[in-house]
Amino acid sequence: MALALIRNIRLLFTDSRYFWVLALLVVVGDAILSELIIHFISYTEIDWETYMIQVELYLKGERDYSKISGPTGPLVYPAGHVYIFRFLHGITDSGKNIRFAQHLYALLYVLSVAFTAAIYGKAGNIPNWLLLILPLSKRLHSLYILRLFNDCWSVVAVQAAILAIQNDMDDIGTLLFSVALSVKMSVLLYLPGLLVILVKRNGLVYTLRKTLNILGIQTMLAYPFIHKDWRAYVNAAFDFSRVFLYKWTVNWRMVPEDTFLSQGWAKGLLIGHLSVLIIFGLTRWCKKDGGVWVVLDRALRRPTLPAGVAPVTPDYVATTMFTSNLIGLIFARSLHYQFYSWYAQQIPFLIFRTRYPMLLKLLLIGVIEFAWNVYPSTIVSSSALLGANVITLAGVWSVTA
Repeated sequence: MALALIRNIRLLFTDSRYFWVLALLVVVGDAILSELIIHFISYTEIDWETYMIQVELYLKGERDYSKISGPTGPLVYPAGHVYIFRFLHGITDSGKNIRFAQHLYALLYVLSVAFTAAIYGKAGNIPNWLLLILPLSKRLHSLYILRLFNDCWSVVAVQAAILAIQNDMDDIGTLLFSVALSVKMSVLLYLPGLLVILVKRNGLVYTLRKTLNILGIQTMLAYPFIHKDWRAYVNAAFDFSRVFLYKWTVNWRMVPEDTFLSQGWAKGLLIGHLSVLIIFGLTRWCKKDGGVWVVLDRALRRPTLPAGVAPVTPDYVATTMFTSNLIGLIFARSLHYQFYSWYAQQIPFLIFRTRYPMLLKLLLIGVIEFAWNVYPSTIVSSSALLGANVITLAGVWSVTA
């Protein structure tokens, strides 16, 4: 009996035929854990009150983004954020029913775990037991269930987009991508990877059309605010020059504050971001198609046909999108604690796409989680985070074809 039980557990953790069984157990188990967290750990107010006050100004008829603000600052998110929190405002007694909001966020968190498992499973070549790492993040549970950040909504939407694209549903995928972008502009970090996938799979004309669709959806959702004052909306919702407070940075504590706040530092990070994207584009993302110049040549000569030759597999979709996001995060001007949600569930996948020894893989996962749980951040925690992220990216580069 005991031997049979041990054998079945081993199969559950290692046999790909039981991947979805273990995924279901992980999702259900994490749902239970989330409810226990709500019951036993106190809620921490950070931005929820501000979201609700901003929505109340919207409900009173204010459409000028520059005049919508709350206790922690002005409204700096795209229009989709407003509509989501307008809905939440309506079903949580104007934001007063925090416990009900926590249950909704617990459901959202569990959905993110389910989408992550589905992305892993569709990509394939992932050990079953890696799913057991997903519920272990203390910080991620906190961001969803105890702090109710808006980042969580954009994360789940972009996960749904990636899953749709993995299943060759590019029309739906780009629609979901635009939904995610309407909540947080950080979703733009995925755009380079998405454009490569669309050009290779569908051609230049299709990609341009979908890019215009994404822009059109953003415009449609934001129309009431654009109609009132388009400059105020764009400057707030898509402010690429925003300067973050040094005291909240998680990733650059080792950099002196005057350097952190300087335009030279910001320009250097932008150059680094673009340079690494170009390196991946030139040497990795189109390698199996004969190289990026061959792909571009096909795209220009036959703009209505796929520019790639190699199949755009579910693994390629997940790896390319996750890598594009990680590159952006490494060169982000500042990462705040809630930004961990942008890639926490992608880290195990990317690390297990490297050829690193198992001990190093697990160490990288642990170091990244550790760094995001150090508050306030220190020179050591920021340096460890940067190092682990860079080592992960280097490992992906070394094996990506």
